[in-house]
Amino acid sequence: MDALDILTDLENVIPFFQPIFSADEQRVIAYEVLGRYCSEGNIISLGPFFQDDQIPDEYKFEVDLLLVKKALEKALELEDDVSIFLNRNADLLMYGHGEPFLQELLEFEKKGLQLKRIVLEISERNYKGDIGQIDHLLQYYRTYGIGIAIARIDSQSNYFERIGQLEPDILKINLQALKSTGTGTNFNDVLFTLSLLARKIGATLLFENIEMSYQLQFAWKNGGRYYQGYYLHPPSPEFIPIDLLKHRLKEKFHDFISYEKRKLEAVYTTAEFFQVTIQEIVMRNRKASYEELFQALIKEMDQIVFRMYVCDEDGFQKSSNIFKGQNGWSTQTEYMHKNWSWRPYFLENIIKMRNEKRGILSDLYSDIETGESIRTFSFPMNGNEYLFMDISYQYLFEHDQLL
Repeated sequence: MDALDILTDLENVIPFFQPIFSADEQRVIAYEVLGRYCSEGNIISLGPFFQDDQIPDEYKFEVDLLLVKKALEKALELEDDVSIFLNRNADLLMYGHGEPFLQELLEFEKKGLQLKRIVLEISERNYKGDIGQIDHLLQYYRTYGIGIAIARIDSQSNYFERIGQLEPDILKINLQALKSTGTGTNFNDVLFTLSLLARKIGATLLFENIEMSYQLQFAWKNGGRYYQGYYLHPPSPEFIPIDLLKHRLKEKFHDFISYEKRKLEAVYTTAEFFQVTIQEIVMRNRKASYEELFQALIKEMDQIVFRMYVCDEDGFQKSSNIFKGQNGWSTQTEYMHKNWSWRPYFLENIIKMRNEKRGILSDLYSDIETGESIRTFSFPMNGNEYLFMDISYQYLFEHDQLL
């Protein structure tokens, strides 16, 4: 596809619209505008055109502005609560200092299109200019009610830094990574961090490239409010009925909810089992040494846990670690007096156990030493001693609803 073919045939440059669905209302809440070119009856994506560094920015801007005009003209027929997502890479955003693009939006505001319905998807891919100018321009756009979504940032090393700087309204997460089993665990960890950050800055998570049911379930489970992808609906030149997938999404969410309830019930049942079992053993051995207590616990928990130790309420370890490796159980004295209060939720859980006088089963996390996914059961032995038992991945795998 030659750039000149497009520039001399702008009539066949057309916008396609991919719907974005919401979890809370199960309806279309927005459309992302995608550039297409109709050539001899074939529909061709304009993505390569906009990503080609050999094509001058003024040509790209001309085609992009035409797409925006055609898309917004058609968007005037939409309901007032349906938003329009417009893709802008940093170079295109800064063209003419962002003023020609804003003036075009203001023209459509005069026609009745509220600018609060516009969301800019920002990509800083390969941008070599002044980041500060971009930030200033985006803040200026925001004064008009325009929303900001971060789609892609070139350098992963400054990804979280840029999110903190821009404080976007929406974070777009590409689920293509879920297709690779090699990146699955890392992706989960990064996503967890992203979801926490989004909550702190008041941003909404939008998951894109949903192509299968399990990806939709993953997005739902991980705090996604908005969803987009071929599994839901492909891009098309026309808008779709706003409630087209309402029934289907309700059924899907019902299945997801039922599955999660079963998992939560399994976690609750396991926590109760640990509470009753450990409480009985601790009571029988309340005058025993740590080593004697651990031996009593091993008799009951040998096939369940792989590490045990005791801390005080400030997180200082009062016992050695007792650890189960390939050659059986061993004592690790080097852990004596280490402090674990720096761990997330440690002190919060100590206070909770002290007040409720009950143990806590942790969420799933990666063990620092083994790298495996584990859970920890924490138990208040008395007013100042807390028992920690790390549950092996093998046990969790055999009881898969705990994973």
